[in-house]
Amino acid sequence: IESDPLLSDELLNVSRFSRSMRAKDAQVSSGPTESVCSMVLQILVPFVLAGLGTVSAGMLLDVVQSWDVFQEISEILILVPAILGMKGNLEMTMASRLSTAVNARKTDSTKERWMLIGGNLALKQLQATVLGLLASLMVTLLGWMADGQMPFSHIVLLCSTSVSTTFLASLLQGIVVVGVIFGSKRMGINPDNVATPIAASFGDLITLSLLACFSQWFYSFMEFYPYVLYLVDLLYLCLIPVWMVISSKHPASHILLRSGWEPIITAMVISSIGGLILDKTVSDPNLIGIVVYAPVINGVGGNLVSVQASRISTHLHLNYSPGELPVGSRSCFNPFQTFFGSGAHHRSAQVLLLLVLPGQLIFVHIIHVIKGGLTLPSLLFTVLFLSASLTQVFLLLIVADCLVHCLWRRGKDPDSYSIPYLTALGDLLGTALLSLAFLLLWCIGNS
Repeated sequence: IESDPLLSDELLNVSRFSRSMRAKDAQVSSGPTESVCSMVLQILVPFVLAGLGTVSAGMLLDVVQSWDVFQEISEILILVPAILGMKGNLEMTMASRLSTAVNARKTDSTKERWMLIGGNLALKQLQATVLGLLASLMVTLLGWMADGQMPFSHIVLLCSTSVSTTFLASLLQGIVVVGVIFGSKRMGINPDNVATPIAASFGDLITLSLLACFSQWFYSFMEFYPYVLYLVDLLYLCLIPVWMVISSKHPASHILLRSGWEPIITAMVISSIGGLILDKTVSDPNLIGIVVYAPVINGVGGNLVSVQASRISTHLHLNYSPGELPVGSRSCFNPFQTFFGSGAHHRSAQVLLLLVLPGQLIFVHIIHVIKGGLTLPSLLFTVLFLSASLTQVFLLLIVADCLVHCLWRRGKDPDSYSIPYLTALGDLLGTALLSLAFLLLWCIGNS
C-alpha cells in the first residue's frame, strides 16, 4: 500500500483518530471553509484565464499547422495532445499535491517547504524528460501503424522536439505553480480552487509555442546539420541521472520516483490516441476547422475536473485514513450521488458543470471574432459544440468522484494518480466528441 508521499506519517496517524476529534476541531480537520459565493469566485477567475489560454493555443495551432514542418511531418499533430496532456498532468499533479500539503499545514517550516519544492521540481524535470522521449516513441509507433512507414530522420526530429518542449515548459511552469500555491495561501484563497486551473492557464499556449518553434528550428537543421539533433537528445539523456540523484534525496519525491510513473505513462498513451483521432480528422479538408477548437474543449474539461479531484483528495487526506471512505461514497458511477448527494462535494460538482455553458459560449465567440467573423457562429454549431463539452465534463465529474474514492480505498494517493487519468480521458472524450460534432455538421452541409 502506498502511503501519501507528500504528507508525513504523522498526518496519516492523525487522520485515524480525526473522527473522534471533529466536533472539537471541525474547522482544522475539514480544511478551509468557504461559502458557495466564495467558491464560485475563486474558481471562476482562474477558469476564465485558463479558457483564454486554451483559446490562444487553439488559434496558434491553427496558424502553425501550415508551417513546413507540420506539412512534412504530420505526426507532430499526434504529438500535440500527448505533449499538452502530459505537461498538464505533471503540473496539475504537483499542484494538487502541494495544495494538499499547504492546506494540511505541512509547509509552515521554511526548511520543509524548500525541501518539498526542490524535491518535486527535480522529480518533475525527470518525469518531463522521460515522458517526452516516450511520447515521441509512442507517436512514431502510431504514425508507422497509420502510414506504414516512418523515416529515421523524422523519428530523431520528433524525439528532439518532444523532449526539448517538455523539459523547458515543465521548468518554467513548475516555478509559476509553486508561486501561485504559496501566494494564494497567503492571500487566504484555497489553493485547491486556483492552483490546477492556473497551472494550465497559459501552459498550453507556452507549451504549444515551444513545440512549434523547436520543431521548425530542428527541421531547419535536419538536412545539413543532423548532428545537432543527436547532441540535443544526448544532453537531455545525460541530465537524467542528475535529476534522479536530486529527487531521491527527499523522502517525498523518492517515493514518487518509484511509484509515480504508472498513471502519467498510461495517460500519455490515452492522450496519444486522442492525437491520432485529431490527426486523421484534420487530414480531411472538410473537417480541418476542428484544430482551433480541440485545445479549448480538452483544456476546459481537464481544468474543471482537476479542481474537483483536488478538492475531494484534500478532504480525504484531512479527514480519513487511507482505505477508509466516507459514508455514502462507496458506490461508483451514480450521477445522482455526484451532483445531488449528501457528500461534501456535490455542490462544487454542480458549480463546475454550470460553468461549462457560459464559459464555452464566451470562448467560442472569442475564437469567432479573432478569426474575422462578422456574424455570430451558427446556432447548430453552437448547440453541438456545447453539447459535446457538457457531455464531456458531465462524464468526467462522475468518473472523478468514483476514481478518487477508489484510489483512496486502495491506499493510493489520489493527488498523484487521479488527475493524469482524468485529463487524459478528457482529451480522448473531447477530441472524439468534437470530431463527431464536426462530422455531423459536414454531413448536413453546415460549413
